[in-house]
Amino acid sequence: MDLLDAIVLGIIEGITEYLPVSSTGHLIIASWLMGLDENYRTKIAVDTFNIVIQGGAILAVLGLYRARVAQMIGGLLGRDDAGRRLFFNLVIAFLPAAMLGPFLDDVIEARLFRPIPVISALFLGGVLLLFIGRWQRRLLKLDTNTTEESENESGFLDIESLSWRQALMIGLMQCVAMWPGTSRSMMTIVGGMVMGLRPRQAAEFGFLLGLPTLGGACAFKLLKVFTADDQTFIADLGGWMPLIVGLVVATISAMIAIRWLVAWLNSHGLGIFGWWRIGVAAMLALVIWIDPQSIEPPQPLDEVAPGTSEVLPQTSSASLKGHWVVDPVVVISSTSPLRARS
Repeated sequence: MDLLDAIVLGIIEGITEYLPVSSTGHLIIASWLMGLDENYRTKIAVDTFNIVIQGGAILAVLGLYRARVAQMIGGLLGRDDAGRRLFFNLVIAFLPAAMLGPFLDDVIEARLFRPIPVISALFLGGVLLLFIGRWQRRLLKLDTNTTEESENESGFLDIESLSWRQALMIGLMQCVAMWPGTSRSMMTIVGGMVMGLRPRQAAEFGFLLGLPTLGGACAFKLLKVFTADDQTFIADLGGWMPLIVGLVVATISAMIAIRWLVAWLNSHGLGIFGWWRIGVAAMLALVIWIDPQSIEPPQPLDEVAPGTSEVLPQTSSASLKGHWVVDPVVVISSTSPLRARS
């Protein structure tokens, strides 16, 4: 991986992490188009890279919502009741994913990391967003007609006003996003709206909920990687610089995406994301129809060490189990005629 690859993947991660479009799917497609899945060693490094740069999305939320974070810290210190309620609601919303994730991780990887389940999730999620978008337009009209004096009578909740049961329901809806291609952001925004939050506040609650969720998932996956094999991915990645650049770019692009999404939700619906998801699903379905073999995962092959005639030992699929850390939407084989780089 060179620095340009790191910049492109960092931009994609930052932009799509908090948009309801499935960041994992876009990262996998981009990695394929950029020729970064040519062999196991490269793919392992890139998959791990894609997980680590989620830290950039976490840093973006910490930077943009530092006032909320400070409010929650004040609540824990007994100085802000609303901050304390928000903190405990986020903990409650995080619990379902924290409890189910480790137990379902291997099953989901084995059964759902396939093209058909993921394309189905992209398509069905797109249809859901189109329907939610129509409902949201009515909410926006109501919100626009709500004056400051009548805001408390508008029927909308503030994120500090959520009950623990409502927070738990949002957390349960977030668990649906364990199905690859669904989108954690989509489920938390929809869940927050169903529970009575304004669209922009539902997105804000989802951003904050992403702090423990993304952080926990990143730590869990990295633990699996580094306990499965003593070899680190830094050498295969090309050193520390691509990782550092990817993190910085992901942080900046995530900040831009968050600000844009909040502004968009103030006056527009979610329908545009629904059409995007349906379009991506249709594109992937077309790839499968044109070349069914293009979705077959690459088989482990003997590799020749660069600059030598030494044949490296074949890597077994069992030893790679802990390395498949990114939710693969669709793995295109290196023999695909659609590859952008040889």
